[in-house]
Amino acid sequence: MPKFAEQIKAFKKNGGVLKTAQALKLGIHSRDLYAMQSQGVVEPLSRGLYRLKSMRPFSQPDLATVAHKIPQGVICLISALAFHEITTEIPHEVSVALKKGAEKPRLDYPPTRFIWLSPQAFDSGIEDHQVDGVSLKVYSPEKTVADCFKFRNKIGMDVAIEALKFCRERKRSKVDTLMKFAKIDRVEKVMKPYLEAIL
Repeated sequence: MPKFAEQIKAFKKNGGVLKTAQALKLGIHSRDLYAMQSQGVVEPLSRGLYRLKSMRPFSQPDLATVAHKIPQGVICLISALAFHEITTEIPHEVSVALKKGAEKPRLDYPPTRFIWLSPQAFDSGIEDHQVDGVSLKVYSPEKTVADCFKFRNKIGMDVAIEALKFCRERKRSKVDTLMKFAKIDRVEKVMKPYLEAIL
């Protein structure tokens, strides 16, 4: 029987990724985790998060890591635009939305940017996607566009306008849906002229 057979089985049952706390609950001792890491059986994704090395590499490793470490967060802004392929921007950090009042999570990797939203704005437009066997919460293309207009001073008005254009062209987004999220984010007056210009 190969070394760490039981531990590997526990990892596989959990999609090949475990937090240290989960591993301990499943009876994997911390010294086993260190031994598995030093022998190349697992690799650290971030502090306290390990993945079986024999698994196929993640197609979106940063998003998968954030989904594991911050399950209460939602992928937003440029990260969500890139996920939906409605931007030419390349994200250099993962943008994560949290509900107002939530504590800022500690994450040493990947680089992350947090925004806090009111309960209504936070809960609206969340989609669940399966990425590399991980459940990933991402705002819908339309909600993301509205958020980009809301945070235009942080990400740039040009990014928001481009996203709106691509959302209409590539996602065939309905005007009513876009305006519904613009209203939730209180940016209808800002967004409406740009939407009218591309109709």
